[in-house]
Amino acid sequence: MALRIGRVDRILDALGDSTRRRIIRLLSAGPMSVSDLSRPLGITVTAVTQHLRILQSCALLKSHKKGRVRMCSLDTSGFETLEHWIREHRTSWERRLDRLGSLLEED
Repeated sequence: MALRIGRVDRILDALGDSTRRRIIRLLSAGPMSVSDLSRPLGITVTAVTQHLRILQSCALLKSHKKGRVRMCSLDTSGFETLEHWIREHRTSWERRLDRLGSLLEED
C-alpha cells in the first residue's frame, strides 16, 4: 500500500504543474514528437524534455526513438493507478457520508 501511495503522490505532483497537464492534453490527441510538443507550449525542447522525464517516471507517458526523432504518447498505467486510488477514496467517503445521512435522519 505504501508503495502505491508513493506512486500516487508522484503522479499528483507531476499533474500539479500546468505545463505537464498541457502536455497530457496535447498527447491525448495522439503521439507527438518532442519538437512538436515544444511549439504550442512556447518552451524549449530542453524544457519539454525535463517535463517528459517527470511524466515518464510516474508512468503517465512513454517515449521511443523513431529514427532521429523522439516520439511521445500517453501511458495508461499511471492513469490506472490514479483511478484506482480515487475509486478507493470515493468509496470510503461515500460510506462515511451515508452513515452521516443516516444519523441525521434519526434526529
